[in-house]
This record gives sequence, C-alpha cells and structure tokens, in this order.
Amino acid sequence: MKALKALVEKQQEQLNRQQQDLQQLHDTLSQLQNQQTQQQTQIQQTQQAQVQVQTQVTAAQQAKPTFSSAPGVSVALHGFIDATAFSQSKNFTYGNGQNAEYPVPEAKGKLSGVDIRNTRFWFDLTGAKVAGDWTGGAHLEMDFFGGFGIGTASPTTYGAYSQQQPLPRLRQGYMVLNNPVTGSTFKIGQQWDLMFPLDDLPDSLSHIAFPLGYGTGIIGWRFPGIVFSQDLNHGSSGPQWRLDVGAFEGAWNGPASPENYDSAGNAGFRPQIEAKLHLEQPKEWMLFAAGHWSQINLAGVGGTEATPIKRQFSSTAFEIGGQWTPGQWVLKSVAYTGKGIGEIFGDLSQFGDIKDTGAYVMGGYKFTSNWSANLFYAESKPNANDVIRWLSHGSTGLLKDRQMAANVQYTVGDYAFALELIHAILNTTSTGTNRVTTSGNQVNLSAYYKF
Repeated sequence: MKALKALVEKQQEQLNRQQQDLQQLHDTLSQLQNQQTQQQTQIQQTQQAQVQVQTQVTAAQQAKPTFSSAPGVSVALHGFIDATAFSQSKNFTYGNGQNAEYPVPEAKGKLSGVDIRNTRFWFDLTGAKVAGDWTGGAHLEMDFFGGFGIGTASPTTYGAYSQQQPLPRLRQGYMVLNNPVTGSTFKIGQQWDLMFPLDDLPDSLSHIAFPLGYGTGIIGWRFPGIVFSQDLNHGSSGPQWRLDVGAFEGAWNGPASPENYDSAGNAGFRPQIEAKLHLEQPKEWMLFAAGHWSQINLAGVGGTEATPIKRQFSSTAFEIGGQWTPGQWVLKSVAYTGKGIGEIFGDLSQFGDIKDTGAYVMGGYKFTSNWSANLFYAESKPNANDVIRWLSHGSTGLLKDRQMAANVQYTVGDYAFALELIHAILNTTSTGTNRVTTSGNQVNLSAYYKF
C-alpha cells in the first residue's frame, strides 16, 4: 500500500508540474498576443497620423489664400502664370505670341520670342450683407496685355526695353448682388458680354486671353454694363436652366475717337442689348443660344460726322454652342451669324454693315489623367460684297479666315505644359477686284501654373 501511495503521489506531482508548465505556456502566448495587438495598434495609429498629415497638406494645397476686407467679407486671390516660347512665320493680327490669331495681309519675315502677357490675377469678394436674402460681392481681374510701355513714359511709347515691361490691363471689374433663395444674380460693371462663350472656349495654354479662333469662330468682348441672371428651375434636380439678359455700353471704331465716348456706338443712348439661354447637365453636356442687338449711327455724337454708305443700321447676331464629354472625349463647338458686328469682334474686326458667318469646332481626348490632345478648326467668312462696299469706310478688305491648331498637354497638379501648332489662311482684297491669300504659322511651347 505504501508503494502504491508513493506512486500516486509521484504521478500527482508530475501532473501538477505539467499544469504549471501549461499555465506558463498560456501566459507566454497571452503576452505575445498582447504585444502583437499593441504593435498593430501602433501601426494603425501611425497610418492614421500619416493620413491626417496628408489630408492637412492636401487641404493646405487646395485652400485659396483669403483675407477679410470688412467684417463678414472674404477676399480670395486667384490667378495663373503663363509663359509661352513661340516662333512665327509672319506677323499676326491683334499681336504676336500669345495674342496671334491670323496673319497680317501680305506680311513678310519670321520672328520668335517669349510672351508672358497671359499671366493674370483676380480678387473675388463674397459675403457682404445687402438686404433680406441678398448678399453682395465683387470681381476684379487684370492681365498684362496693356501694351509695352517703358518706365514712366506714355503707354503708347515704345523703346529698346519696352518688350520686357508689359503693362497691366483691366479685364473685368464688377459688383455682384446674389439671392441664393431665388437663384437670382445681378452683375454691374465691366464684364464679358453674353455673346462671348465664356464656358465653351477651346483648350489652349498659349491662347487664353485671346482664345484660339478669336475673331474668327468666336465673338464677344468686355463692356461696362449690367447682367441679370435667373435660374429657371432653381432648387430642382436634373439639367440646369438659366436665362441671362444684359445691357452694355455702345461701341464702334469711329467715326470720331473711340477712346472718349465720341464714337458712333456712343451717340445718343444706344446700348447693346443681349440675351442668353443656358442649359447644362454638369460634367456631361452643355448647350446655349444667345442673341445681340444694337443700333449704330455713323453721324456720331452731335450728328455732324460725314456718313459713308448709310447713316444708320442695326448690329444683330445669333449664336449657338455647346460641349459634350463622353468618356475620355471632349467635344466643343460654337457657330454664329450676324451683321454689323465689328464691335463684338465679328466681321474679322471690320466696322461696317457687313454680314458675317463663323464657327469653330474642337475635339479632345484625355489619354490619362495627365496627358491630353486637341484638334481645332475655326472659320469666319464675311460677305464679300459687303466687305468691298465698305472698303476704306471701316472695311480693311478681309474676306475669309481659317485657323487650324493641334496641341498636346501634360497636366500635373496645378502645373501644365503644352506643345501647340497653329496655321491660319487669310483671303483679302485691297481694290475690290484683286484677291490675295496669306498664310501663317506659329509653333509654341507653354508652361502654366495656377494659384
């Protein structure tokens, strides 16, 4: 019995040791699991911290620099820097470099340079309280197409160093009255007229202030005036309808000075009246139709100027346009017809009772989020009989212009770079009987940064 008891006690002792060993193993496993959990928690915390930092960096990069000019009023600074190196086969109309559109008739001689006049900045003011549901704001915008003045000399004075000193130019300056409850907006001051397709312009890094096709397939200009805009289905879903109506300062090139309110466009009280109907499905498609009317009295202020061809006529135009973005494609087009529309960059900037028809079309494709390419064509064809009739009385003999362009763009963040080729063919007459064809080319390389 003693031997059996001793054997049982020995086995019990061995069992106790095995239980202790198992408990130690369990404790060790628990410690390892705790350590693993702590490590995973630390990794997650590190990842979350990295995400927070990245979010803060991204937010800081995307945030617009703002300051306040008065209690409750926010002022945001926006803009871009745009530099274009170019080479041309001819001198171009409106200027060379970033505002070259079509060749000067019978021009000779190659030229090249670097143009930075597209560079632009603007201020947007928001948040001012007016009355009831109405709030106020303003927009002030400038670029550097004011000319090449030298120092304190007259802006019309040029010299050896003037090309490197482009002058600021007021583009737009208007106040805004907005009612977010009714979807109503007033803009008062200098702004684009309703014929300029501001939301349907060709894609180009070299031609921004003077878009591709400007004066050929694209018309419109900036004037002091007032525009009222009304959302027609405000607050509803689906396509967005908007009606714009505006009245703008009259304008014409003479017969007296167009710089001191003495031109035919300023005689009496003859504003330009325009309207535009806009329909859009955001990020998918957009359509618009616009109309223009004004009356021109060539007798000028006081009615004493000599009146060539006819004393008075109406300036009228109708325009349609739109864009469509199916998948990676971007398709844009505008077409217009009108008469006596030199004041809004029609008639190839000729001033007379001249009929004109023009259009542009652009197709683009986004290969990746960075790379894209575009093809462009524009044409303007003033009525030849009208052009000849008004020769030396506002007509300069421009009969037809075609502009073609192709570009490749690379975009990364707020930077963009592009290579572009532009070719234009202009038909003219100097006597009414002769016909001259002048073609011109520009190749350019642009770099762009927005802020």
